[in-house]
Amino acid sequence: AVRDVLGPILADPTIKKVGQNIKYDLVILDRHDLPVVGVAFDTMVASYLIDAGRSHKLDNLAQEELGYRMVPISDLIGKGQKQRSFADVPVLLAVRYAAEDADITLRLADRFRPILAERDLERLFTDLEMPLLLVLKEMEETGVALDVPFLAGMSDRLGKEIARLETFAHEVAGESFNLNSPIQLGKLLFEKLKLPAGRKTKTGWSTDSETLEDLVPLHSLPRLLLDYRQLAKLKSTYVDALPRLVHPQTGRVHSSFNQTVAATGRLSSSDPNLQNIPIRTDLGRDVRRAFIAGGTNRLLISADYSQIELRIMAHLSGDPNLNDYFRRGVDVHRETAASIFGVPAGEVTAEQRSQAKTVNFGILYGQGPVGLSRQIGITREAAKQFIAAYKAQFPGVTEFLDRTVREATTTGYVMTLLKRRRYLPNLASPEGRFRAEAERMAINTPIQGTAADMIKMAMLAVDRELKHRHPEARLLLQVHDELVLEAPTDEANDVAATVRRAMEEAIELSVPVIVDVGVGHDWAGIH
Repeated sequence: AVRDVLGPILADPTIKKVGQNIKYDLVILDRHDLPVVGVAFDTMVASYLIDAGRSHKLDNLAQEELGYRMVPISDLIGKGQKQRSFADVPVLLAVRYAAEDADITLRLADRFRPILAERDLERLFTDLEMPLLLVLKEMEETGVALDVPFLAGMSDRLGKEIARLETFAHEVAGESFNLNSPIQLGKLLFEKLKLPAGRKTKTGWSTDSETLEDLVPLHSLPRLLLDYRQLAKLKSTYVDALPRLVHPQTGRVHSSFNQTVAATGRLSSSDPNLQNIPIRTDLGRDVRRAFIAGGTNRLLISADYSQIELRIMAHLSGDPNLNDYFRRGVDVHRETAASIFGVPAGEVTAEQRSQAKTVNFGILYGQGPVGLSRQIGITREAAKQFIAAYKAQFPGVTEFLDRTVREATTTGYVMTLLKRRRYLPNLASPEGRFRAEAERMAINTPIQGTAADMIKMAMLAVDRELKHRHPEARLLLQVHDELVLEAPTDEANDVAATVRRAMEEAIELSVPVIVDVGVGHDWAGIH
């Protein structure tokens, strides 16, 4: 009866639909053969564009925007051990609860529309975020295939290596101890081995990664502990967890893509989070090897923006040297190193290039001498000189960064090229460390946020092109500056060319936009 009444309404494109986190509802309704067409407004997405830094939960928005307290779900189903299923809630109570959700969502949509217009966010909302919501829904429904036997073998190998590290750590320490106990670690490192202790927590000495990294030059145990933690986390978070997330009906892993989490405008993913797979280590890359093309005669395609944030910096700052490097297609990090170290580009060593690369990206993230000195292992004085040499080489960048912080302090927010805003109230904080953190965000957000807008624009263009030219190809994943797709083997190269073109043309910059594209059977193999 419900399907007969609601089905035609949901499928009618002329009847516009408003929802709160509507992507979730679309996926559920699709699973029950109730396709929804005519999606017009998502209050969670609108709230996110208006102020990315606040909570976008319906209860909070109702209180904040409408002064209305909604019935908490706990009133219906209880809490803790006595909690019951929503299916057991009396129908009349369930109806009132559901009706309140719908009513408040519609009221919020009416409240948010004029705010979006007033802040010049309508186009970003209507032309980018709302269409993207439908693309993300399809990506979630498609999922990505996984090589489960490969992960089982990897889990076995990791288990043996973790056990070996544990035994070795006990030998080095001269006693058995629980490697996962911060209390036991603190006593061992700082009381028995007398290593210099850092900050204290409520339960004892801090043994976090940063503390252990500082102790590496002083004793062999901290490095063993760091290696042990890295392998244990990789095994539990990905190698053992991913196979459990394979859907029994589709045989694929279906990650959720979150549009309203990262304050810069970037997408995040969850269940599983595919953006945190460490790719700088061989083992991290091995996890990516488990993501494969589903079925025979299918291939994966990866398309990755090359140095996109530095290119956006060149565009936004207008710095002549940085623009010149990208237009000439030279190695930016090598040229930066030549300038910082005062040597010809041809004589720059691998270590000097690596340090210059750290400076290049550190400047993007508002990194100061303290952070830089720790990251590349030099004195603070040397780090200060590095940064001074960088600023002399790229005066346009320095002026852009100073101007960005100055303007943000006046207006209270920063913007991307597509006018996405991020409010930074702590720019006016009397507390120095809060102000410094807000200044770093002010520097980073226009760059990282514009990169996020670019790849979102590219996703919309890719989706349109695939539906028109390659209906058998699918967008699978978006991870930072990379898109991963799946296509029939005989179409893969054409699809790759289509994706490259869409990404390069997403937003026009003053410098060339370069996209690295590869085709292969698994995600790691492409790279």
